Amino acid sequence: MNTKTEIRNQKKETMKMTKLNSLVILLLATVMIFTGCEPNGDPAPAQESILPESFSVSIPDAISSKITSSARYAARTKGDTLQGNDIYEHLGTFIAIGEEASEIVEEIIFAIRIYNIDRPMVLSYEGDEDGRTKNLVVVENSEYDGVTWEYELTVTDADSEGNDDGGKALQIFWNRTPVKGIAILKPYNINRKDDFDAAEAIFRIDYSEAGEFGYDAHMIVSIAELPLADPLEDPYSISALKMFVGKDGDVIDVYGNSDHPNALFFAGNVGFNWAFVASGDEVKNIGVAEVGLPPSNLDESDRDVLLDFYSIKNVFTREINEVWPGLDPAILDAYLMNTEGPGYFDSEGFIAGGISPGAAWDVLTARLQSLSPYNPKDIGNLKVLFK
Repeated sequence: MNTKTEIRNQKKETMKMTKLNSLVILLLATVMIFTGCEPNGDPAPAQESILPESFSVSIPDAISSKITSSARYAARTKGDTLQGNDIYEHLGTFIAIGEEASEIVEEIIFAIRIYNIDRPMVLSYEGDEDGRTKNLVVVENSEYDGVTWEYELTVTDADSEGNDDGGKALQIFWNRTPVKGIAILKPYNINRKDDFDAAEAIFRIDYSEAGEFGYDAHMIVSIAELPLADPLEDPYSISALKMFVGKDGDVIDVYGNSDHPNALFFAGNVGFNWAFVASGDEVKNIGVAEVGLPPSNLDESDRDVLLDFYSIKNVFTREINEVWPGLDPAILDAYLMNTEGPGYFDSEGFIAGGISPGAAWDVLTARLQSLSPYNPKDIGNLKVLFK
């Protein structure tokens, strides 16, 4: 087998799509428990809800989706190269996981409006999916994370309240004007029937319309304790993710990291972050992104290190040369042609790497320099805790 064929085969194994079906089902299951449930006892007369009406920031599909190859793309990238969509489809998927988590929080908030949450209260209901009693408590002036919030809502699985986690399924802390809050979810306690072997998985959404960081609205999505797949079956499964999303008019800026402790590429080094910055236009549905592959245990916050030294092209170049020393540079350059950053996207997915398609993308590219991923070591040690 020649070297070029070996690289192609390694690429197919290295870049195969992460198995995320069970995670998507887990996220969707969190909202089902509230659908069709009725509280025990007579509900209070309907009044204006104190629950926030928004709790997420939408991300353009160009940078938040499972990007797949297409006939149009195939016509653009021919030859023995590492195709850009093989790399960036993972980025779109990991961003989509964070977006899905935030949307589930918003859907849960909308669903529990049937309980007429208009003041501090206590009620119980039977979970529609798992048939277990859930307790819901709303209190005023609750302190969490160093802030005193106007309201706190907590949902627990009644029979699990003696457990170490208190049976907590959902906590929301929020202020109404401007809307700002924190939501924490543990799907296992929301729907015990469909835990999908993810009993410890826990999510946190920080959301604000108060204008911090210069955005109209922003959210920070943190996901921890996701179960890893068997590394022999899926070495690229995700254990944790933290992602910032800021809305500035029609433009959405995104940055963050996903952690893959069992990930390996060409040389057999194990444990990588998918560190990224991206910017998209939700009206034009276009986007630009840079991706780095720093080690999971790297204790570093410098943008140049995370996105330049550990850029996809640099990481792959070092690893390929480690496995095949003396490889003809022309072969390597041709193979890695589409790994140049940044990557450019439109509504149909990846367009090109390194070469801008036009002025509309240039505007977004200029925003990337002010964005930086998180410290990889912090993501590897990420914890999400209830009050």
